[in-house]
Parts: sequence; structure tokens; C-alpha cells
Amino acid sequence: MVKVICQRTLVGVVAVTGLALSGCDYWPPALQAQLEQVRSEVQTVNMEKAQLQNQINDLSKAKQDLQTQVDDLSRMNREKTGMITSLQNQVETLRAKAVKVMAPKAPAKAAAKPSAKPAAKTPAKKKAPAKRT
Repeated sequence: MVKVICQRTLVGVVAVTGLALSGCDYWPPALQAQLEQVRSEVQTVNMEKAQLQNQINDLSKAKQDLQTQVDDLSRMNREKTGMITSLQNQVETLRAKAVKVMAPKAPAKAAAKPSAKPAAKTPAKKKAPAKRT
């Protein structure tokens, strides 16, 4: 950036000098060399600017392409999520139906019978240890 400003200043100085010397056909060799150098630098800067502009355009196009892909993938993700949710609901519905069909029908009498509990055990008496004689 500073280099460009210095170049512009130099070009301005050269232009003013050129206007001042316009009545004269003689250009000193040092001044001619500086003019050629400045012209060469300006041409180089313009070529670099064009290359950078092309790179910016290419990157912008690549960004747009990638954004389009992201949008497409997001849309597909939403669609697949909806399909998964629908399939999960169907699976749950089918499971509930399968449980109803497979559940054994218990007879009403068996449910009404009280269950027979075994009699409570009475604690056993301890035997006295045998005495040794």
C-alpha cells in the first residue's frame, strides 16, 4: 500500500516536471530511466491487480457453489429427518399392535382365584447337646 502511494507521488512529480519541461525537447537520461522504471512498476502492479481480481472472482464462484451444496444437503437432511421420524412412529405403532396380538388372554377364573400361600413354618427347637460321661 505504501509502495503504491510512493509510486503515485513519483508519477505526480514526473508529470509536473514533464509539464514544466514541455517546451524543451531534451530529457535527461536519468529522468528517462526513472520514467521507464515507474511505467514498468505501474504495469506490474496492474497485472498483479488483475490476477488478484481473477482470484477473488474464482473464490467467490467457489463459495457460491459450496453454499449451494450446503443448502442442498441441509434440505436433504430435513427430508431424511422427517422420514426417520415417520418410520419410528410406524415401528412404535407396529410394536404396540404386536404386543396386543401376542399378549396371552388370561382366563377370568384364574385371575379371581386367590393364590395359596404355604403355611408359615414354626421355628424348630434346638436339641440339647449330648453330655459326655
